[in-house]
Amino acid sequence: MSNEPDERLGRRDFMIASVATIGSSAGLLASAGSAAAQGASTSAPDAGSGTSAATVYTGDVIQGKKVVSALDVEDLEPGRKHFLYFQGVEMPTGQHWYVSVTVARGAKPGKRVVLVSGVHGDEMSSVHTVQTVMNQLDPAQMSGTVMAVTDVARAAMEGMQRRWPNAGRGADLIDLNREWPGNENGLTAPSRHAGLLFNRLLRRNADAAIDFHTGTTGFEVTAFNIGGMDVPEVREMVELFPVGQVFDNHVYPGVLHNAFMDVGIPAFTPEIGAARVLDLDMIGLFVEGTMNVLKHYGIVAGPMGRTGKDVDVFVGNSAVPILATEGGLVEHLVKLNEKVEPGQKVAIQRNSFGEVVAEYTSGVAGEITGQRSDAMAEPGNPLAFILFHKDGAQGSETYPE
Repeated sequence: MSNEPDERLGRRDFMIASVATIGSSAGLLASAGSAAAQGASTSAPDAGSGTSAATVYTGDVIQGKKVVSALDVEDLEPGRKHFLYFQGVEMPTGQHWYVSVTVARGAKPGKRVVLVSGVHGDEMSSVHTVQTVMNQLDPAQMSGTVMAVTDVARAAMEGMQRRWPNAGRGADLIDLNREWPGNENGLTAPSRHAGLLFNRLLRRNADAAIDFHTGTTGFEVTAFNIGGMDVPEVREMVELFPVGQVFDNHVYPGVLHNAFMDVGIPAFTPEIGAARVLDLDMIGLFVEGTMNVLKHYGIVAGPMGRTGKDVDVFVGNSAVPILATEGGLVEHLVKLNEKVEPGQKVAIQRNSFGEVVAEYTSGVAGEITGQRSDAMAEPGNPLAFILFHKDGAQGSETYPE
């Protein structure tokens, strides 16, 4: 599936041109097919019409929370929090995956910020970060709206695994963060789910967005942000976080923050430590940064917390992986955030007899941004990622999300 429609402005040029008119970003809607296969209960005004579509209630109530198949936060009562379920894609049984939505609608009008987590099902610190931010908000004192979607990949989260277990053509696993902006009539459940959420929930309610992640199972990352720093509004948000690394790169198509960017909504991705655990110290840094963003947009009042100006920030525009060439136990010789030089030994590997079978060195000068947390590896597994600056770097790169 193409992620770049023909005759579309380049993402960087488009974003730089559109930042001045960011308040109108909800109207920048790309064409999307109707969702006839989803049934009448999920029908909504055409997402490609360029008009704001109204909230659609399905009539269902789950644990006291109303279910919507489309949402316009402007339809919700100001000055309070609203707890809803969004009706996502159908399962093979004909039932739906429901996604949790919390909306803090301010008493006064203002900007709209969307916070997302759970695009990967094993990333718990990202969920806790968003929950903590939302628990600190008092809508009666707010100007604008904050919407949180905390469990996007419900099918993956039920098993606390990274990828969506898709049953369309036998059992396979699909990475939902390669599917955005999705296709409501796509050939897989993750593609359809992404299309429904993006068209009917996310982009229509966002003037800015943050998509929170962690490292994947078996791989730990430090606290860092990923975003295109050549886009002024993205740079402003990223620099409000008191974290030590920034990956200045738009990365590859199909990730959620790029889907937002492609329709003129500034967005970026924080990375918060290891999967499947809660890193409360690291979570605190991203809560502080996110509250700074909300203060930056005038949604909440109060003095700024710590920002990037208060920490030693390393900015790189490229990340190189070190891949295992042998099977065996992995011993890291450097730590996360540690600076490395070309030729420096960063890890060794031992076989079952305790013999050293491989030694791994850095080929660049940079900082360690991710390391394998599983103690064993087989050939091809990433052992470390090194963030560095590449002169004249162009295009997108992979990264240890």
